[in-house]
Amino acid sequence: MVEAQTWTTRRMSNPRLETGANDQVLDIPVTPPGDVRNNNMSWSYFSFSPNLMTAMIIASWYFSNIGVLLLNKYLLSFYGFRYPIFLTMLHMLSCAAYSYAAINFLELVPLQHIHSKRQFLKILALSAIFCFSVVCGNTSLRYLPVSFNQAIGATTPFFTAIFAFVITCKKESAEVYLALLPVVFGIVVASNSEPLFHLFGFLVCLGSTAGRALKSVVQGIILTSEAEKLHSMNLLLYMAPMAAMILLPFTLYIEGNVAAVTAEKAKGDPFIVFLLIGNATVAYLVNLTNFLVTKHTSALTLQVLGNAKAAVAAVVSVLIFRNPVTVMGITGFAVTLMGVVLYSEAKKRSKVTTH
Repeated sequence: MVEAQTWTTRRMSNPRLETGANDQVLDIPVTPPGDVRNNNMSWSYFSFSPNLMTAMIIASWYFSNIGVLLLNKYLLSFYGFRYPIFLTMLHMLSCAAYSYAAINFLELVPLQHIHSKRQFLKILALSAIFCFSVVCGNTSLRYLPVSFNQAIGATTPFFTAIFAFVITCKKESAEVYLALLPVVFGIVVASNSEPLFHLFGFLVCLGSTAGRALKSVVQGIILTSEAEKLHSMNLLLYMAPMAAMILLPFTLYIEGNVAAVTAEKAKGDPFIVFLLIGNATVAYLVNLTNFLVTKHTSALTLQVLGNAKAAVAAVVSVLIFRNPVTVMGITGFAVTLMGVVLYSEAKKRSKVTTH
């Protein structure tokens, strides 16, 4: 039986080499087995650089945000599915189911619990405002083109400033208030020149924009303590089922037995099932990609993307649905977006001055 030789024993077997006190023994690493080498190669093959990952997340954010708008418009205006409340309820049920899976199975964020009745009531109040905003937004798409819907939605900072002043008495700098003037002026110009202007659609879209602003202000007030603060994904997990329960009686009273109507329609046209499931899934992806963009970039990046999204969605919708636009309408929209950018910059400078 031959003894296995180490590097040291092989070295000692050579008489011309003498061992000294300062001699170093080389540590030769063990060659990994073939299955381990193949596994490491596969991981390196599928790994993405941080920049590529961020670009993919931003692209997904644009796809989901614009996709849900276009799908809602197609369903409510072109396909003939005229049930915006029921559609919103499906969105809420989808968000509840996907949020549960993302938190409890995929563990994207740690699960947080509601600790008190007071916290539950606060989240319920936010859910009611959330319902109002989303239902109004979806309803407006029945009557308005996506491009005009996005122009109105860009006025959110105006309503945020008003609610912040009325509810919390928070005053902004003169520069911030001046930046809001082009926001309002632009939408006035766009409204006067919109070929497909519809008064009811305009009013409910304003209601949706105001509701979105009110939710952000109220959320900043009622969920302020560290014990009651919830991560955005956990907040969606609790808000979505509450919102669905709030919407259920309204859809039954206003839209009738829409579930039976939809089931009957699906027998003749199964494509509607694919449309509704796809629409509800993309609605959840809007919230998921909001979280991922903030995680991989910053809240400021999300705000900048939101400003650009309105313009991109407007252009894409015009290319797809071919709704007429005017030069004055485009000008008004551009003025509103310029005002939003000026508002964001003014808010940034105001915070730096305060701190």
